[in-house]
Amino acid sequence: MRVVITHDGDVVTARQLGRDMAKESGFYGSDLTLIATAISEIARNIVNYAQRGELSFSLLQDGGRRGLMVIARDEGPGIPDIELAMRDGFSTGKSLGLGLPGAKRLMDEFEIQSEIGKGTTITMRKWAR
Repeated sequence: MRVVITHDGDVVTARQLGRDMAKESGFYGSDLTLIATAISEIARNIVNYAQRGELSFSLLQDGGRRGLMVIARDEGPGIPDIELAMRDGFSTGKSLGLGLPGAKRLMDEFEIQSEIGKGTTITMRKWAR
């Protein structure tokens, strides 16, 4: 499943789709909230910094484990210093600078790749307990 992200309404759509798919995969309670929050943070970054991108969602099965994978892609300006961007409080905009590091804390696995002038790809996974 995919959601194109261009405006705030798409952030809500992506958050709800991710939450629904997580529920299908066996997540419940506060884990659904954590997943929805991480999705919101990443999708909002696309709106604020890249203007256009997409989130794709996949259910995962690894042995007996079930989970959700979220891949966010954009063709925005890229992140010049990923290490700096992953620090709490750092922001190139007018935010609190908690989006990327916060999403990383909320998910079990978090990978980020970015190239200046070409865009950013973030892959997040959460495993049901």
